[in-house]
Parts: sequence; structure tokens; C-alpha cells
Amino acid sequence: MRRLTLRSKILFYLLVVSLCGIFLTSFSILWGFEDQFNEYLQNNREESSKLIENEAINSYKETGELIDNQLTNLMHQQAMTDNLFYRISDEDGQIIADTTMMLGMMDSMGMHSETDMKTEYQIHSYDLTFDERHIGNMKVYYPKEMIGEDIAFLNTIKSNIYLAIIVTVVLAFVFSLLFSKRLTTGFRKLSKAIQELQDHKWRTRVPVKELSNEMKPLGESFNRLAESLSKEEVLRKQFTADFAHEIRTPLATLRSQMEAFQDGIFEPTPKRLQQSHDELMRLVRLVGELEELLAAENPQIKLNKTNIEAGEILRSMEGQFLSVFQDKGVILNIQKPKREYWFKADRDRVAQILMNIINNALQYTPKGKKVSIKLEGSTDYIGFLVKDEGIGIAEEDIPYLYERFYRGDKSRDRKTGGIGIGLSIVKALVDAHQGKIQIDSRLNIGTKVSILFPKH
Repeated sequence: MRRLTLRSKILFYLLVVSLCGIFLTSFSILWGFEDQFNEYLQNNREESSKLIENEAINSYKETGELIDNQLTNLMHQQAMTDNLFYRISDEDGQIIADTTMMLGMMDSMGMHSETDMKTEYQIHSYDLTFDERHIGNMKVYYPKEMIGEDIAFLNTIKSNIYLAIIVTVVLAFVFSLLFSKRLTTGFRKLSKAIQELQDHKWRTRVPVKELSNEMKPLGESFNRLAESLSKEEVLRKQFTADFAHEIRTPLATLRSQMEAFQDGIFEPTPKRLQQSHDELMRLVRLVGELEELLAAENPQIKLNKTNIEAGEILRSMEGQFLSVFQDKGVILNIQKPKREYWFKADRDRVAQILMNIINNALQYTPKGKKVSIKLEGSTDYIGFLVKDEGIGIAEEDIPYLYERFYRGDKSRDRKTGGIGIGLSIVKALVDAHQGKIQIDSRLNIGTKVSILFPKH
């Protein structure tokens, strides 16, 4: 069974709500109008009957007779226009005026339709009194149901309401169709973009300005995802080229040396064997870095957390790097804390993180410049700030420093810059500790790296 599309569902719900509202409103108006119209007719009849009653009493007051010419004309007029018929009798019960006889005359003249002729009449009786004395009786005859012009008027109103219902239903369907299309336009565009992204069309983007306010955040998120995937694809291709170059160079060197040894061109002297060994070690270090990255990014990485004193870590780093810094002519300034600061972490991993950061600072800081290391922290975190006076990093490269194999300056010597996975390892290890890392840098001024670990 075919499932309804989102547009079909929206169209269906809009139509259900619209039609329910239309029919409930229309029929309540229709029935309410008929009741109000009946009440209006009844009030008119009562007013007309009251008028005849007052005229009869006034005539009796002035002439001593209930009936005069003016009253007779008024009763005939109401019989012709309002379908009100009267039978008036005096105090002795003698009928002195009777317009009910006009019913037969009107039927013979064709003034009543066949439906009107079958109409039943309702009778209402009034006692005529003057000075608290009974002077006569008046009976009023009027149709139980609407006839003639009244029913024609009501039918006209009903026809107009029915026509309005039909027009409104058509408009509701048309506008529901348009609204459902409008509401699902963004979803269709997003769905199409997702399909294109699945087909590896990395430049696919959703036109956010054409989306509704509710869809814009989703469209922006998709565009960010597409941009990220596009950059990941660029990084993947870049890594493939870099990795191929990294492997090709030592392999080519080793191949040429081995062939030279085999052909007797070179003697396997200790110096030449050492050169071959150095190239081999480059390959070993490359594989080791890749294995280290995979281990650091393993979501199931196990940390051997112990209580660590931050000052002791700084003293350890000083012991490891001081001689290396002196050999290059770079000043190492480590600000040791005056009291102890403790936090819980994997000591080996913390050392690995700091060694990577400090080594980067040393590599990109020229001779005569300085690298400073000190503690920093907050209420819940404690960590280290490494600041150098090196060549710095371009602002546009900073967001991608943690990406695998990313190296902003492609002109750097690969023996110095590596293949760009050091910071990826650092980021993975800091995240494993649920810590924070922040890098701020300016070209030709220097770089600041802040690494914070939770205290507990």
C-alpha cells in the first residue's frame, strides 16, 4: 500500500480543518437565520394583531362600535400582505367582521400556490375589553408554516448560503493545495540536496533565503554539513597525495641504494648502511604516527587516571626539552607555580599532549625567540598555556588545525612539519579526558595553545 506523501498529508489535514469550519459555520448560520426569521415573523404578527386590537378598542371608545372603515381596510391590507386573517365578534358573540373569507377568494384568484392551499392555520384568540368590561372577541388566523413571499425569501437566502458554501469549499481546496505546496517546498529542496550529496556532489547547497523561517536552521545545518564534507574530501585527497609522497621518497632512496649494493656500484659501508637505516626509520615513524592517531581516536580508549601534580609535569617537561631548546638557540621559560595544583588524568597521555605542543612551538620558533609555559585554570579546570614567538598560523587555517593531515603552510619542510596529524592526536586525547583546547595565533607574532583538564 502506497504511503501518503508529506504534501498529501498536509493537504488532507488543511482540507479537513477548513471543511469542518466551513460546514459548521455555514449550517449554524443557516439554521440560526431560519429560527431568527421565524421569530421575526411571529413578532410582526403579534404587533399587527395588537394594532388591530387597539384600533377596535379605540373605535368602540369613540363610536360605540368595534368596527369602522379604517379598521376594515387595515384588516384587508394585512390579509393581502401578511397572511393575517381576523374574525371579530361583539359582546354577544355575533360575528361583525370576518376576513377569513378572503382565503377562498385568494385561492380562486390564484394568489395562493398549491402548497399554500394545503397550509394549516393557527388560531390565537384575544378578549377585547374597555374599562374592564368585555366588549368582544378577536380571533387571529395565521399560517403555521411560512408561505408565499416569506418562504420565497427564505429559499433565496438558503440558495445564497449554499452557493457561498460551494465557493468557499472550492477556495479552501485551491488555497490548501497552494499552501501544502508552499509548506513542502523546503522539504523537497532539502531532500533533493541530500540525494545529490549522496551522489558525491560536494558543491550542493540549499538556498536558505528561499526557505521558511522554520526551515532556515535546518537548511543552514545542511549547508554546514555539506561544507564540512567537502573540506573532508579535499583533506582526504590532500592526505593521499602527501602520504604517497612521504612513502615514495624513502622507498625510492632505499630502492636505489639496495640496487646499487646488488650491482656492486656501492660498497655497503657503515655510512651508507646508516643512510638506508635513516630512510627506513622515516617509514617506521610515519606508520607509528598513523597508529598513534588511530589509537587516540578510538572511542573505547582506556585512560589510566591518577592524581597528578601540575608543577611536577612542568618540571618534567623542562628536563626533557631544555637541552634541545639550547641547541637551537630558543629560550625556554617555564613559570613554576609556588604551590601545588592537583588534577586527575592519565599522566602518560598528558605528557604526550604537552610534548607534542612544546615540540611544535620549538619547531616553528626561530633562533633567539622565546617559548613560555605556565599553569592556568578556573574553578573546575586546571591546565597549561604554551606561548611561542614563532611564525604563527594564518587565521583561515585555525579552524582546521585539528583535521587529519591538515597543514596550512604547504611550503613547510616535511621533515619539520610532519604530515599534519600531531594536533589531531592532541585533540583526540584532550577530548578523551573531557578537557578543552584552544589555539590563538597571529602570523609573524606567535601562537598560544591552552590545554585544560577537569580537576576531578
